[in-house]
Amino acid sequence: MTHVFHRNPRQTLEFAVRSEGIRLFDRQGRGYIDASGGAAVSCLGHGHPDVIAAVKKQLDEVAYAHSSFFTTQVCEDLADFLAQRAPGDLNHVYFVSGGSEAVEAALKLARQYFVEIGQPSRRHFIARRQSYHGNTLGALAIGGNAWRREPFLPLLVEAHHVSPCYAYRDQQPGETDEQYAQRLADELEAKILELGPQNVAAFVAETVVGATAGVLPPVRTYFQRIREVCDRHGVLLILDEVMSGMGRTGRLFACEEDGIAPDIVTIAKGLGAGYQPIGAMLASSRIYDAIVQGSGFFQHGHTYMGHATACAAALAVQQVIERDDLLQNVLNRGEQLRAALRRELGEHPNVGDIRGRGLFVGVEFVADRADKRALDPKLRTHAVLKKRAMENGLMMYPMGGTIDGVRGDHVLLAPPFICTADDIEEIVARFTETVRGLLPG
Repeated sequence: MTHVFHRNPRQTLEFAVRSEGIRLFDRQGRGYIDASGGAAVSCLGHGHPDVIAAVKKQLDEVAYAHSSFFTTQVCEDLADFLAQRAPGDLNHVYFVSGGSEAVEAALKLARQYFVEIGQPSRRHFIARRQSYHGNTLGALAIGGNAWRREPFLPLLVEAHHVSPCYAYRDQQPGETDEQYAQRLADELEAKILELGPQNVAAFVAETVVGATAGVLPPVRTYFQRIREVCDRHGVLLILDEVMSGMGRTGRLFACEEDGIAPDIVTIAKGLGAGYQPIGAMLASSRIYDAIVQGSGFFQHGHTYMGHATACAAALAVQQVIERDDLLQNVLNRGEQLRAALRRELGEHPNVGDIRGRGLFVGVEFVADRADKRALDPKLRTHAVLKKRAMENGLMMYPMGGTIDGVRGDHVLLAPPFICTADDIEEIVARFTETVRGLLPG
């Protein structure tokens, strides 16, 4: 009997007892390739000596100091590091303990910003269907993951949703990327006009949609058109890069590839690479200055914000990524991963789409490639694939409800940035064996 309240109490979990590089090991000494970085977290793999040394050093100095009394040098240094590399004027960094907290902070900051500048009617948030922004109530409310939302609907504040940028299923025959992007931007504008621009605070979107829909990168010009709509109506653009940011797509901030900067961006997961719990919200100078020149107080906070040890781990992670030019490796190995998956599974009758950016790759499964029909949800193909993969010594991140919260199965792959070419080939071999073992075609 375990006294730990596991997320899935009916599931018996093996004990992880050791980790090294891209592998974890159980009590029997069996190794598992961490091809998903847990939940796209462990971007440096496991047991990196530089990060461990940085954490130990910080523990010897100041492990924790509450942010209402002190700042710490490592907190200031990490904020400087991020602000100097962030797009646009995202110059102010608010540290929290994870992605959901970062999104909550972003929502509250957006609301307070409009109160501070004398536009208190702006209260509505618009997000996208098949999105995921966290499990706390505010983040869950704006998220578009129907399965996660359903039990808690009576507790959730009102939010509004428009279509995701889901080219594989929604882009019409003969429609160019630019036309598709404009159609989605027009849908957002129509929703803003329906609610009244004076009542809308922000549009919230994952730069690259992660777990809920299986890695959906936006088509060309999508976020440029979205940025124009937001600017036209004075609506803030909040980008959620909790999963896609911090190098996962080959750029420190995923939106750099889209040529735009948001007003607020949230990060976590790859920020600290799992060595310590940490997330952050970055806000533009315009928003920050409105608070400073207004009430002078952001009415929000958490006990562990700006945690010194967490900041030390995150700063070491980011310094290693930059020093070792790992973002270039992410681009190279990501291209290799997608090409190898297409080579091995591109014509498989049950593989509908292989997509992604950098080392952020999604594989969507179907009953029939020709008509893109989903597999029977009762089969829970994604869950069985995970079980089979573990038997093959491979960790991957599956999910169902890809299309609408009920139908659709996908697997997300997010290997560590330190992967070699040989590592990628081994991941693809084990993944292919898993898929063909369950779905022989």
